[in-house]
Amino acid sequence: MSTFALLAAEGNDPKDLYPHWSELIVGALAFFILFAFMWKWVLPRVNQILEERRARIVGQLEEAERTRREADELQASYRKQLDTAREEANRIIEEARKTGDQLRRDVQAKAEREAEATVARAQDAIRAERERAFEELRAQVASLAVELAGVVVSKELDTPTHQRLIDDYIDSVARSGNGHAGSPE
Repeated sequence: MSTFALLAAEGNDPKDLYPHWSELIVGALAFFILFAFMWKWVLPRVNQILEERRARIVGQLEEAERTRREADELQASYRKQLDTAREEANRIIEEARKTGDQLRRDVQAKAEREAEATVARAQDAIRAERERAFEELRAQVASLAVELAGVVVSKELDTPTHQRLIDDYIDSVARSGNGHAGSPE
């Protein structure tokens, strides 16, 4: 109001403060022309731009959803491959363990067979050595017995008789249990 009071004090007429009818008509006509122009050309273009943007956003959302589904499928595929690889690795480990166990058993069995063969060869060698020693002992005992008998009887025995006497004596000693020559150990 102070503006009105100031203008009134200067001597301006208050009717100069309000627009004239001609100005109102020109303003309204300009407004309607501008409104029609906006309605006819600008508003459809703005709607078209907004619709294109909306369609582009919807397309991007659909593409993102499709990409997400593909990523989920790819992830599921990778997980399946990883599970398959783990199963294969476990199978290989189990086979290696079984192969190792079998190899260990085979090596152990082979070592046992070789040890048994070595023991058998040693026992055979011991038996052979015992037989050889027994034969040597038999020959020495026979020779000593013949010499002793020759001295006692004062005569020499012939070799076949001598050998028969020795064999008979050794056999009788072996049967009586005083010697262990007949039972190999």
